[in-house]
Amino acid sequence: MDSGAVIGFALTGSYCTFSKVIPQIKALVDMGYEVIPICSENAAQTDTRFGNAGQHLLRLEQITGHNVIASITEAEPIGPKKLLDVLVIAPCTGNTIAKLAQGIADSAVTLAVKSHLRNNRPVVIAVSSNDGLGANAKNIGILLARKHIFMVPFGQDDYMEKENSLVAHFDKIPQTVELALQEKQLQPVLM
Repeated sequence: MDSGAVIGFALTGSYCTFSKVIPQIKALVDMGYEVIPICSENAAQTDTRFGNAGQHLLRLEQITGHNVIASITEAEPIGPKKLLDVLVIAPCTGNTIAKLAQGIADSAVTLAVKSHLRNNRPVVIAVSSNDGLGANAKNIGILLARKHIFMVPFGQDDYMEKENSLVAHFDKIPQTVELALQEKQLQPVLM
């Protein structure tokens, strides 16, 4: 474990998984990592049946001791200032995966990734997409083949009701981060 490492931890709009993801941020902090929270604009502003956006932001700030980065202008310095050793996106929606696969940097999270990757440092993706085995399968494949991209192991979460849905095993985030810092992929990727 590299407990001196600084982790950027970005949340995108798969709100139903926040209750599984936020405890992993706490686990990383408890392991001695410094964690900088990042949210997509939608994750930072949208109240849902899964919680109030303001309460999510407050909780992230309480856990990490840092203000949430939630705009393109706040995310831009990540690369030039080499602020992070590793960047985690959890949950990472199909929309964000598609943008990353195509090199689109139009949100706080996608610009954070672009800015961070310019330093050849690892990005860890924890997929949460209802179309991971549908329209987004090719985008996941593109990212799996990219240098410095590491996936939290994932699988189908409800193959009977949502046959194309994929969700990461969020409890594997700490292990995936530790190996990504060594430029290694946690195996098996498909669980």
